[in-house]
Amino acid sequence: MIELATPLALLLLPLPLLIHWLVPARKRRMSALRMPFFRRYVEAAGVTPAEGAQVVTRSKMLWLVGILCWLLLVVALSRPEQVSAPIHWQTSARDLILAVDISGSMDEKDFASSDDETLQRLAGVKQVIAGFLDDREGERLALIVFGTQAFVQSPLTTDLDTLQALLAQTEVGMAGPHTALGDAIGLAIRQFDASDVEQRLLILLSDGADTGSRMSPVNAASIAADRGVKIVTIAIGDPQGSGENRVDTATLESIANTTGGASFLATDQQALQDVYDQIDALAPRQIADHSYRERRSLAAWPMGLAVVLVLLAWIGRSVSLGRRRVA
Repeated sequence: MIELATPLALLLLPLPLLIHWLVPARKRRMSALRMPFFRRYVEAAGVTPAEGAQVVTRSKMLWLVGILCWLLLVVALSRPEQVSAPIHWQTSARDLILAVDISGSMDEKDFASSDDETLQRLAGVKQVIAGFLDDREGERLALIVFGTQAFVQSPLTTDLDTLQALLAQTEVGMAGPHTALGDAIGLAIRQFDASDVEQRLLILLSDGADTGSRMSPVNAASIAADRGVKIVTIAIGDPQGSGENRVDTATLESIANTTGGASFLATDQQALQDVYDQIDALAPRQIADHSYRERRSLAAWPMGLAVVLVLLAWIGRSVSLGRRRVA
């Protein structure tokens, strides 16, 4: 399909006619030869004398070439373009960050799998997260792991295969033995600073109380709320445990409530899978539609044709004048 990028340029088409009607022909004084007995010569030749002032006429061919060149130049100014069929694609209007606790307590082997086996907490979480990521096609996700310190394993990306590989390589204790919830939230906020979408969701998975953050988790959650980040907290482990193995559900609930999110408790793989289903209902995925048309300019064709017509007219006129001189 061919479209005009600037169709208003076609309004220039009648401009030569307006100039012809409104602007008088240019007059120029020329030398004349005064002849005695001019009237007798005219009568002898059998012709009728015309006015002294006259407009130089042009051949019909030159008029035709001029009109065609003007039409072609105006068409070029209107910028004709060949437009392809629209290409449609969809992207998610939501950015999501997974913050996974890999402190020493995640090495406990008390996480029940779907086939009644007991798994290491982190290993069980990995399996469920892997299935969760398989359903995130088209979304941008990031992965943060935290222990004594928080680290970005993967920034926001749509390359979920790479994110899956990085998650598989994560091991307990890589970030230190303690739990820094506040630092993980602060790091997630900085990652969201590079995001321009409205829906920002942080899923925070932890099995222990905050023991090493430089910023209080609740204060970090307040900053997240101001930045439009919603936090969903998932407690992994036994709330009745002791020491660092005890899940601080009160803090996790406070973090979620501060940002308008939700807090869940997952004691096994099935419960964790149910939590992810509830998260989709709580923060449904938003889709943004995009379309693109490839445009290729065709303005060079009418401009080139106008140049060819001018050259042909000039060559034709030169040949005609040369024959007259020879004759």
